[in-house]
Amino acid sequence: MYVADSRSSKAPVAPAAGPARRAAVPGTVLALGAVSLVTDVSSEMVTAVLPLYLLTGLGLSPLGFGLLDGIQNGFSALVRLVGGHLADRRGRDGAARHKAVAAVGYGLSALCRPLLLLVHSVPMIGAVIAVDRTGKGLRTAPRDAMISLATEPAHRGRAFGVHRAMDTAGALLGPLTAFLVLRLAGGPLLADGGERHGYDAVFTVSSCVAALGVLILLLFVPKRQQRADEPSTPAPSLRDSLTLLRLPGLRRLTLCAVLLGLTTVSDSFLYLLVQRRLGLSVTLFPLLPLGTAAAFLLLAVPLGALADRIGRHRLFLAGHGVLLLAYGVLLSPLRGLPAVICVLVLHGAFYAATDGVLAAAAADAVPAEQRGAGLALVGTGQALARFACSLLFGALWGAVGGPTALGWSAGALALCVLGASAVLRPAGPAAAREAGPDGGHVAGRVAEPDAASDAASDAAPEAGPVAVAVEESS
Repeated sequence: MYVADSRSSKAPVAPAAGPARRAAVPGTVLALGAVSLVTDVSSEMVTAVLPLYLLTGLGLSPLGFGLLDGIQNGFSALVRLVGGHLADRRGRDGAARHKAVAAVGYGLSALCRPLLLLVHSVPMIGAVIAVDRTGKGLRTAPRDAMISLATEPAHRGRAFGVHRAMDTAGALLGPLTAFLVLRLAGGPLLADGGERHGYDAVFTVSSCVAALGVLILLLFVPKRQQRADEPSTPAPSLRDSLTLLRLPGLRRLTLCAVLLGLTTVSDSFLYLLVQRRLGLSVTLFPLLPLGTAAAFLLLAVPLGALADRIGRHRLFLAGHGVLLLAYGVLLSPLRGLPAVICVLVLHGAFYAATDGVLAAAAADAVPAEQRGAGLALVGTGQALARFACSLLFGALWGAVGGPTALGWSAGALALCVLGASAVLRPAGPAAAREAGPDGGHVAGRVAEPDAASDAASDAAPEAGPVAVAVEESS
């Protein structure tokens, strides 16, 4: 089991009920949160300066950069399936390889940082970034599987909320760190590449920070040991991983994630609409992602805990309702800084109510021995759907204009939210038996306890190990 002290192998004892006894955050979740925080500082340092470096330093066209970025993000989503499958395969000691696969993913990204100091052409930089995205795809599902296996089922929403808050803190610190490094490095950032030591300084510091993240993972994240009372199961094949969609709960959740992802406008387009529709100064445009991240950071933990109480499916759908409100503000006559702040707060609340909550809901629907593959299926479906939405929204923007395209997207999102609420609603006694209190299918067999349930005896424990206590482009 995943615990802060890897020497412990005893079965966990459920905490006493009552308001006086609150679930603690497992050491594994905090350690993974620290890894994500440090890694996001490193990756966001590069992300903050890379567009400027490619467009002005190396002369890449905006169209070329957009195509490069889109292809790499789509590739990362596909690699996630491989990472989830490999993580579920057991080693010689009988334990799953979640930590090993996650370490490979973080290690690949860390190796890419110093390579940016050596390559100076667009194709080579594209290859380095592709390897970095491969690392991100490999580590995402194993990391989320470790979080879910380290946490009591009733508190997974809070666990993912704590992890996502720490991850988002890194996303906030990364651009600020890059800005300070550029200021300290000094020198002009010329379009002809005459002065590039400012960029080199950012890449160097980013490399050191990324190496620190890998070190934290290796030293402080324990490897899950197979329990003595845990039956040995054959290693799942890739076909077994894909057939997880036969589980009704996982299939419904994946379908809803794809439908809602197809109508979720990308952050870049949303920020462009904020700047143009609400009259924001161009000089303040780079600060818009920081506004979303700040709201995400503040709301991730409380909304994750709320998901444990009212049901993860409900909060996931409510989060998309919050996104609809953000679209409504953008389409309304409101203008000025108050409208900008309102949109960014709603945008951050949307992520806080959906990102970690979706992972927690997916964990409820997948057997412990295939947790990585199940989380990868849901995450990949959502990522590919959002990528397709970006392409479609870009085409609509060019044809009918940004506001009209957003209006159509808002209408489609409202319909998808209604459809998803019908899909996720349990139907009849049979569904109630196979679904937990949150409406999610549990391991294809029995229901996990949920905080919304008053009697733990109504739901059998999960068909896999449970840990002692709870807590997430990187």
